[in-house]
Amino acid sequence: MMKSVIIASLACSAAAFAPASNGRASTSLEASAKSKALPWLPNPSNLDGRIGANGFDPLGISEYFPVDYLVESEIKHGRVCMMAWAGYVAVDLGARIYPLPESMQGVTSATAHDPAVAFGSMGNMFIWIALFEMVGWIGLSQTLQGSGREPGDFGWGKQFMGKTQAEIDTMKLKELTNGRAAMLAFAGVVTQSVLYDKGFPYF
Repeated sequence: MMKSVIIASLACSAAAFAPASNGRASTSLEASAKSKALPWLPNPSNLDGRIGANGFDPLGISEYFPVDYLVESEIKHGRVCMMAWAGYVAVDLGARIYPLPESMQGVTSATAHDPAVAFGSMGNMFIWIALFEMVGWIGLSQTLQGSGREPGDFGWGKQFMGKTQAEIDTMKLKELTNGRAAMLAFAGVVTQSVLYDKGFPYF
């Protein structure tokens, strides 16, 4: 019963913004549109035309937050996790920055937290993260205010994007895809290293 009420409410909302002459056809089209990624759910129309979207929004988050904000968030977390995965594995393969404090001798990525806190490294890290977040917020606020800045665009690396729009869209999709994989991979590598208490490849 509740599902029927929700669907009816959404249909009425869509009809309210449609021209009177074709309101019935528009409502019918909305009701029949299904998500490409999750065909048993309605298509999240706010994501239409977005690179890499594929209609995946099972919680309907795009109905409550600006899509540019969500895209910026996904790109940022994808970039962070691509670097985080590489850094996590590099440390467990023996990579170090010298001179190395005595308290950090012999630590792994999984055990580095407590020695880093004791040494004071976490305070420095917090300051750098705060600075990056402030710079990121300036860019995001420009996007949300309609400046024309695309989510995630800080003006770096554009020479690698390609010349045609098709090439640019392909590179954007590659970054999104690799970022999504990295978010899953980083969660997996941390979990695996803690569960098995072994170095790379963590089993």
